Amino acid sequence: MKATERVRLVVNGHEHAGWKEVRLSAGIERQCRDFSLTVTDRWPGNEGIRRVRPGDLCEVWFGADKMLTGYIDATPISYEAGQVTVSVNGRSKTADLVDCAAQHRSGQWRSASVLRIAQELAAPYGVTVLAEVEPGNIAEHQLEPGETVFESIDRLITQKALLATDDGEGRQILTRAGRLRAGTALETGVNILTGSASLDFKERFSEYICKGQRAGNDHDFGAAVAQSAASVTDASITRRRVIELRAEGQGDIAACRDRVRWEAAYRAGKSYQTTYTVQGWRQADGAPWLPNQRVQVRDAVIGFDLEMLIAEVEYSQSESGTIATLTVAPVAAFELLPEVPKPKGKKNKGSGGFSLLPGETLVEFN
Repeated sequence: MKATERVRLVVNGHEHAGWKEVRLSAGIERQCRDFSLTVTDRWPGNEGIRRVRPGDLCEVWFGADKMLTGYIDATPISYEAGQVTVSVNGRSKTADLVDCAAQHRSGQWRSASVLRIAQELAAPYGVTVLAEVEPGNIAEHQLEPGETVFESIDRLITQKALLATDDGEGRQILTRAGRLRAGTALETGVNILTGSASLDFKERFSEYICKGQRAGNDHDFGAAVAQSAASVTDASITRRRVIELRAEGQGDIAACRDRVRWEAAYRAGKSYQTTYTVQGWRQADGAPWLPNQRVQVRDAVIGFDLEMLIAEVEYSQSESGTIATLTVAPVAAFELLPEVPKPKGKKNKGSGGFSLLPGETLVEFN
């Protein structure tokens, strides 16, 4: 086995290796990474692994790359004649934001930055929040009874069309799509082992309408603030299909416009979501495949020749080998203000000569 594919679990300063099966998943739509490591030994089993306990702080390393910092969730064990199988399952530190209640002394913010609110919500659980981009401010945010930290933060970032994910250090990251770039393309007959796409359009609509309202002040009042609305159309949906959305928080015209454009682009992009498997976890330069990387996809079977975004990566290792499963979608599916790629003239697909057409928000492939 290559040194770069050697998996180590570090718990309480002790290193555990020699795993027979490995799975670790990370994605830009995931609030927390998760992993499962399994070892099978002859009776009575691996005593070192059995000393790992749920709740222990842990790190998962692939070679010299730290892929996850979090906690052990479970240590399942099973046995049969002659052997015992021990597993270790865990998640990133940010799992506590998914599971636990949002708590704050006042439970309300006015004219505050999205980053500050997220940091104050995550602080009681010892999770650091960083912003790779300027997340901006919101007029008002209030906790809802019974919601988790993630649910509250998700309402925040929906208004700004931000993505919230985690990193190998167990921190929550507020970002936008495509901040990273893969150095290796995905190409049929070169490094793609398998590919599959559902090409499912049932979640797409011909028109997206967003309505909202905001509080008035001495300068804006009455009809000016009573209701705001914006709409956008998806020209690829030829029959009438309309969906109405509600703006979160103080829904002014700008917020409504951003919401419908993001929603239309997201749903269009997801309809082209595709899953590929490749041999190994690393690109040609040795860097691991990572979520939020832009990658050039050349797939003669499905019909892609364009830059797409890696939305999720599942790293697996077993007797069958070391495999990365990459879920990709058009970058526009995760962007705040996506532009419509439209080839100029008869250029090849993916040529990059793009312009925005009225009412269109999706990537076109033909």
